Amino acid sequence: MKRALVIRHVAHEGIAGYRAPVEAAGYLIERAAACERDWASLDVLSPDLLVVMGGPMGVYEAAAHPWLTAEVAAIARRLAARRATLGVCLGAQLMAVALGARVYPGPAREVGFGTVALTAGGDGSALRHLAGVPVLHWHVDTFDLPESAVRLASTPAYANQAFAVGTHALALQFHAEMGDDARFAAWMEQDAEYIRGAGVEAAALWRDHDRLGPAAVRAGQAMLEEWLAGVS
Repeated sequence: MKRALVIRHVAHEGIAGYRAPVEAAGYLIERAAACERDWASLDVLSPDLLVVMGGPMGVYEAAAHPWLTAEVAAIARRLAARRATLGVCLGAQLMAVALGARVYPGPAREVGFGTVALTAGGDGSALRHLAGVPVLHWHVDTFDLPESAVRLASTPAYANQAFAVGTHALALQFHAEMGDDARFAAWMEQDAEYIRGAGVEAAALWRDHDRLGPAAVRAGQAMLEEWLAGVS
């Protein structure tokens, strides 16, 4: 059976709704905490799929999280070998840095549900399933587009919402995997101050989650199913 290694940076940011299409594609999921990994000795090439999830820290905060430097180096090794890699939010930013791009604070916190505008490359990719579908945004950092990447989606505040490198790497700034009430409740509790700082009312965010979350996850699962079918 194929192996998928899911890297988590905090316990409440896991694979969530993406689990179903990964398992349906024949992968056995293994999980690891980034801060507990010996990245220097990790055989980062052996998993058939690497999934790097989100977290509240910034890529540029290696002084507070020293393992970030080794994690970026490991992701760079994997991408150089053209091994299948999916990054979500912080995971996408780590991929961008691993490919030589810059990550930095964006113009404002982007928190809540909203659509992404697909580029021509996005329209012709698995992201086509997200066209017109509001998905969850929960970020304050952004990144420059790596030279080797194709931009797939953007929002008015964040030009780089998704990119691909060949058929082996997909980076997503947004969260089309979030639909489970218990997991969303953990996000709301853990990031209550962050949400207030974005000028978003928790009650309104919950209403949008109830109304828009299921369709966002279905679209995200369809997107991932298609991408995994074309992975090389």
